[in-house]
Amino acid sequence: MKIEVKSKKGLSTILSVVVDKKTIQLKINERLSELQKEVTLKGFRPGKVPPSVIKSQFGKSIYGEVIDKVLRETSSKAITDKKLKVAGQPKIDLKQFGEGKDLNYELLINCLPNIKLNSLENIKANEYKIKIEKKIIEDKLKELANQNKQFEEKKENEKSIIGDQVTFDYSASVDGNKFEGNEGKGVQIELGKNLFLKGFDEQLVGVKKGDTKIVNAVLPANHPKKELANKDTKFQCKISNIKKSIKSKIDDNFAKIMGAKDISDLKRLIEKQISSQYSQALHSITKKEILDQIEKIHDVELPKNLVEQEIALMTKNIKTEDKDKHKSNNEKLAKSRIKLGLLLNEFGEKNNLIVTDEEVRSEIQKQIKGMPGQEKMVLDYYKNNPNASQSLKGSLYEEKIIDLIKSKIKINTKEIDTIEAEKVISNFNKPNIDKVQISKTKSSNKDKIKSKKISKK
Repeated sequence: MKIEVKSKKGLSTILSVVVDKKTIQLKINERLSELQKEVTLKGFRPGKVPPSVIKSQFGKSIYGEVIDKVLRETSSKAITDKKLKVAGQPKIDLKQFGEGKDLNYELLINCLPNIKLNSLENIKANEYKIKIEKKIIEDKLKELANQNKQFEEKKENEKSIIGDQVTFDYSASVDGNKFEGNEGKGVQIELGKNLFLKGFDEQLVGVKKGDTKIVNAVLPANHPKKELANKDTKFQCKISNIKKSIKSKIDDNFAKIMGAKDISDLKRLIEKQISSQYSQALHSITKKEILDQIEKIHDVELPKNLVEQEIALMTKNIKTEDKDKHKSNNEKLAKSRIKLGLLLNEFGEKNNLIVTDEEVRSEIQKQIKGMPGQEKMVLDYYKNNPNASQSLKGSLYEEKIIDLIKSKIKINTKEIDTIEAEKVISNFNKPNIDKVQISKTKSSNKDKIKSKKISKK
């Protein structure tokens, strides 16, 4: 096998590879020997078909199979021998092939650039520590109490009002006809939330325990049975119980219902979750600040094919007219992503950073603990999606690199409250195509606290 660098221009390299005909013939003979044990032909005993007979019948397909294998093996060896870092899939251009001939081909390779990392000593960044005000925690406690109402039975003849919990059995019909799934037992709704069907709740206002009430409603447009979609439906409801809501007392007992040890523990968990949500947003801002500076102090020649692939990935679900409209910005963003990816990977390789399988498993366990009651769903997700674990590993690797960079630059740590945090996040989120939006407002942050159980991460 002969390997020569035919041309080298920028990041593009063309290798000329020649595999002599004797090597090809040896591979063909080896394959014929293998097939002799496998092929069964009429008139010959199993395993006794002469190679010449096999070749006469399957010669072309055997040659093609051998050449495919030789191309894979020799192209890989050629790249390794020349110590090339390949960007994307190389292209093969066959120049000469055929039985009894040398195999001659060219390997067109886009290479990764050689990257020289510059000093980070002049890079500065702000890092934020968030302090959650007591009022926000108290407001969240009240919100949780309101979302987790307690109910007690009303007096026997007391009528229902908005806010009451009504329990009933029903039998429904469309145009006087019953249908599959037309009955329900022990249905509970809180009047005023309108979670059953539009207009259903208000028709149950004023009922008493033991009453039978006819409720008219329209089945939803997305009903699983298309013939029932948007149909006027009559519900005969038998009221079995009515309860009125009572204000939840925010005490240790309420805290235990919410999954905490006591009220102090519940407050601590609320503070931790709100803090975590703000911290994630603020961490992304710090990271962007660092990466912008790293990109600025490095000049890197980018493989054209990687940029094209990134643009295609970014715009795969975008209309053609929108692609054309933002073509320049898309190319700029793609180049930025590729450049930063190459730079971060170089930081990782130079410092021998790795992410172990144990670290990936540990991170998955953290996610499981943060989603009580959904443990199986998380495990099944990673089990059934191998790419998800690989993506998680990539994220952990990137975070290791960022942590390493932070240890080498000047970090200014600021302690801020939620009002200041909102300003920082808002300023960062001002429209800019080069920024990934962090849509975190004070209300949206607080709304993400679980209303049923507080997870203990």
